[in-house]
Amino acid sequence: MLGKTANGLFWMYRYLERAENTSRLVETGQRIALTRLDSPDDEWHSVMQTGGVAKAYKRHHEAVTKEGAIDWMLRAKENPSSVLSAISSARQNARVVRTALTHDVWEAMNGCYMEVKAALSRRVNERDLPAVIDLIKDRTALVRGTTQGTLLRNDIFNFARIGTFLERADNIARILDVKYYVLLPSTYSVGSSIDNVQWETILRAVSARGGFRMVHGGQVGPRDIAQFLVLDRKMPRSLDFSVTKIRDNLEYLAFDYGVRHPSHDLAEALKQRFTAHDIDAIFDYGLHEFLQDVLGALSELGRQIEIDYRFYE
Repeated sequence: MLGKTANGLFWMYRYLERAENTSRLVETGQRIALTRLDSPDDEWHSVMQTGGVAKAYKRHHEAVTKEGAIDWMLRAKENPSSVLSAISSARQNARVVRTALTHDVWEAMNGCYMEVKAALSRRVNERDLPAVIDLIKDRTALVRGTTQGTLLRNDIFNFARIGTFLERADNIARILDVKYYVLLPSTYSVGSSIDNVQWETILRAVSARGGFRMVHGGQVGPRDIAQFLVLDRKMPRSLDFSVTKIRDNLEYLAFDYGVRHPSHDLAEALKQRFTAHDIDAIFDYGLHEFLQDVLGALSELGRQIEIDYRFYE
């Protein structure tokens, strides 16, 4: 496969996943802000930190407000990671690789762009926010569904999956890290009712609340939630699950092309981090330190994939 095509597929699905994840962060911010009795606007700085867009926001705004943060994350053209920017970039990449996609996938991607663009043509008020978030999640899910249902399981599919799960792993690591160190107003809140509400909100943000209850029952605790979102091999948004998919799809590429690259070894080494430790060992090491290590490894892996498959040619 030409590097330009591989690049387009990789980034199309990264941007698509980013758009959905950003919409989920906005939904999470809205829920968590409702648990704050004072200064609810302060919560949105933490949410933007999770999405990695807080610094850019400050360059364009004097103060953090709920309305400003939501608009920045959903539709600001100056924010390349806003939902609208990410969906636009996903569609542009889809146009570049249109001949590699099925008709159904292209139609789903184009329809996603048109509907999201219309929904975000103006500021979203609080009353309409849940419906807009649901629209974004539904339309991005439709693109993923047509991808699963119509693409051949060849290198096209593999690059799409690698982009999806690299972005997903990065997102869940950021959500957990910011929750652990930023969202709580003080250390005195650890284990309190507000702490538990926020942890449960994190589960909702990644559509994991139902799955968590099936595995762990009704008790919501930081250790069990961290174990579920970091190490559970059956949870499709856990770090372990996502890294396993990245590794597997890279292995399929190695088999198809008959060549192994440094990125394959990086993915395998990252996978071993999850199989070598249980959640108690991770907490002993430091959840924040562990997640920072993972984020660094994911960034290195992404760069190496682009180098190995000559995305810049």
